[in-house]
Amino acid sequence: MIPLSAPLQKLIEHLSSHSVRPIFVGGFVRDYFTGRENIDLDIELYGVTSLETLETLLKPFGKINVVGKSFGVLKLSYNGYNIDFSPPRNESKHGHGHKGFEITWLSDIDYPAAARRRDFTINSIGYDPLNKTLLDPYGGVEDLKRKRLACVDPATFVDDPLRVLRAIQFAARFELTCDETLLNLCRTMISEGALEELPKERIFEEFKKLLLQSDSPSIGLKLLREMGGLPFFSPLDLLESTPQNPDSHPEGSVWNHTLMCVDAMASERTGEAKHDLGLMFAALLHDIAKPATTITINGYLYSPEHASKGVAVAREWLWRITEDKSLTAAVLPLIEYHGWPRKLHRLQVEDPEILRLSTHVCIDDLIRIARADFFGRGFSGEKPHRFDAGEWLYERAVSLGVLHTPPAPFVMGRDLIDIGLTPSDEFKIILETAYDAQLNQLFSTRSEALDWIRNHLKSHPHFSPSFRQFPS
Repeated sequence: MIPLSAPLQKLIEHLSSHSVRPIFVGGFVRDYFTGRENIDLDIELYGVTSLETLETLLKPFGKINVVGKSFGVLKLSYNGYNIDFSPPRNESKHGHGHKGFEITWLSDIDYPAAARRRDFTINSIGYDPLNKTLLDPYGGVEDLKRKRLACVDPATFVDDPLRVLRAIQFAARFELTCDETLLNLCRTMISEGALEELPKERIFEEFKKLLLQSDSPSIGLKLLREMGGLPFFSPLDLLESTPQNPDSHPEGSVWNHTLMCVDAMASERTGEAKHDLGLMFAALLHDIAKPATTITINGYLYSPEHASKGVAVAREWLWRITEDKSLTAAVLPLIEYHGWPRKLHRLQVEDPEILRLSTHVCIDDLIRIARADFFGRGFSGEKPHRFDAGEWLYERAVSLGVLHTPPAPFVMGRDLIDIGLTPSDEFKIILETAYDAQLNQLFSTRSEALDWIRNHLKSHPHFSPSFRQFPS
């Protein structure tokens, strides 16, 4: 028996009193057996004759969202739950893509027939809350126990190209092994162009689940490679054939390192989805330019400028799956500067270098990606217990107050006006010069900054006369 909260029980009893038989399906039931909490519910309703009738029945429980009405789905936010209500239905393929289906409403179909349209056996488990019985016609519970990912019906699985990527993220999230039938189906689908049918938004959503909801995203990435899907996400497909120096990377290829780095970054996630997604994509793509930059000199491998050149490669890669400019803006600096914590630590740089770095990238995030890069590899000896470069940079950044943001400028445009200067296009140059001097620690207060500006302008005749004439 799956325990239900009092609000859910009230909803179930209300539907039952109107001759509607609700069956819980999908993730809510599956996650009960994996010990995960899930506030997203899918409830199939048997005995409902129309969506209008259903809307009337649900009206006392809150506002109905009819976005999915054309697909026979109504949404309700109720007492902390996000609930999708739908009738049992049949789907037949009539066009390309994951939306190319014709849906037939079958309110009196039995559960095994209704569940046959689902993708994986672990998602075909149902629960009858009225009779308190489990409905598992395709052995989903046993597959969960055996850590096996299998499809319900090979004949219909191939109809939806999105299921290839769903297989990848489900395998990673629940640490499942893909069975041979499903693996071969996905290989065939990919070879026949299934991924090309998908809009970038749907690809992005599956990657998002892979990177945010699994402790070991590498499981899904390995499965994607095994299915033959990496060329669609090139140049990820080139990482495996790109070697690294065995002394610094005993794990071997850039692909092996990337898998380990992504898993290491998963342990760095903060719990804030947008922020974490930027970190995870940075881990996935931090060495994306190594295939194009790796060279051998005197028997030693080098990848000169792979970080800076990786910015353009990563930007194009991300654009293929998302138009989220803020996400891209968060990822690219982490790629460009991911090697800097170790470099700055090795050189034992002075404070101005750290202040200047903070103007280009969030140092706290940079330490996270650098730590994942450091620990995401093999070690020929004992694995280090700490990332010394990260610890050093963290302490320095905290002492300078720039762990999360760069220092605020001491001087703004209004300050120049206050000391008697007339606004002009040269304000921008003066402010940038003053901020650069601030980063070089030539002064430490606003008053000292203004004195520095007065002296600097008087000694630089290339500025217009108005900048050299101060009130007495």
